[in-house]
Amino acid sequence: MGLVHTTDDSADHAAPATRVRIVVSTWLAAMAAMAYLCRLSISVAEKTIRGDLGLTEQQMGNILGPAFFWTYAFAQIPSSRLGERLGARISLPLFACAWSIATALFGTVAWYPLLLVIWMIVGLSQAGAFPVATRTISQWYPKSERALASGSLVAFMSAGAAIGAGLTGVLIQYIAWQTLFMLYAAPGLLWALGFYYWFRNRPEGHPAVNSAELRHIHDGESTLHGSTLPDEPTPWSRLVVSWPMWMICGQQFCRAAALVFFGSWFATFLQESRQISVGKSGLLSILPHLATAVACLIGGGVADLIYRRTGRLDWSRKGLAVASLTLSTGLIFAAYFVQDATLAVIVISAGIFCAGLAGPSSYAVTMDMGGRHVGAVFATMNMVGNIGAGLFPMFVPRFRKWLEATPALLDLCAGDSWNAVVVLISLLHLGAAACWLLLPIHGTVIDRSPQGAIGSR
Repeated sequence: MGLVHTTDDSADHAAPATRVRIVVSTWLAAMAAMAYLCRLSISVAEKTIRGDLGLTEQQMGNILGPAFFWTYAFAQIPSSRLGERLGARISLPLFACAWSIATALFGTVAWYPLLLVIWMIVGLSQAGAFPVATRTISQWYPKSERALASGSLVAFMSAGAAIGAGLTGVLIQYIAWQTLFMLYAAPGLLWALGFYYWFRNRPEGHPAVNSAELRHIHDGESTLHGSTLPDEPTPWSRLVVSWPMWMICGQQFCRAAALVFFGSWFATFLQESRQISVGKSGLLSILPHLATAVACLIGGGVADLIYRRTGRLDWSRKGLAVASLTLSTGLIFAAYFVQDATLAVIVISAGIFCAGLAGPSSYAVTMDMGGRHVGAVFATMNMVGNIGAGLFPMFVPRFRKWLEATPALLDLCAGDSWNAVVVLISLLHLGAAACWLLLPIHGTVIDRSPQGAIGSR
């Protein structure tokens, strides 16, 4: 349903480039915020939901973890492929409507198995959104601007999470959590209508894009990821043995497992380990999400600036990620020694800010090294990351229970097993830094696979 681009090229050649791609980023960023508003508001309400419905901590861990994240993870590749077939203009509104309706339904039931199924539907419907959004950025942006565009997408994920945490922490004292979930469903439905009306799958099909912007978008190597080359089947046998693909997936696994703590158990950690109220825990839970949001915008801008100044992808992506994740490791570990709740959250948020600087690089590197298979590479990375995100919320109560049954280990944690969880998060960031350090950044993941290295350029 795309429109044919009919701008008069001779008249348009001297005109300044339009900036429709910025509006595209704005639509995608709004979608990311709404998705995370629905996805992570449950974490602040976790203890309330658990008490209201008579669920166990482990049952809520299953909802927070595998019900969403494993469904989300394993649906990445098929839903990404569906999104590519339908196009972003159709698939993204469908995904948004599905997760919004499921979020509203979550507040209408009280039976644990049905709660699991509904939250799995939220995960299933959100799975294709970000691979499709990443592919859209690769089609609408030149390589020199992709990190900032990716950074805005990641930043608004965290902004949506921060809004969800803050609103839930405040409003749950006055409004039933069931009502809140229904309210959180409305923005996604409105977004779906507006996006379908305005968006076109490719810049060539949008009537507001002039020829100058088209030339800018398709500058240099970015045309390899645009509409000029036909699709080809993804060579999975080469992808799964590619060392760069393993390292890209490894850093995402570690970062996602660490980050999900702040959307699952963080408010409960503050309530139980630092003895604060549900309302205060919700407000303090905003800080790590805001830190991530600001860091992603800054990190994306810095990564693009480094690339424009040096032409070095290894400095722009790899160097920035290794430095920021290493610094994050030290800051989050330092929070182990801080007992005051507010100060501990500030120290942790500083560490999360540093880790967030690496976020845009992980998205951009899938576009840089994806070749014709950006959607498949991103979906694979995101699938592995969300396996980690699904495991960690389920692992935390088991890890704490094991520590509490071992007095010697519990003494090392100053008698509080939550302290060990903080140390574990810092080590996950160190693991992500190691994966980036071992990542060869040039070529594509297919070229750098054992089978692809033969005869590659």
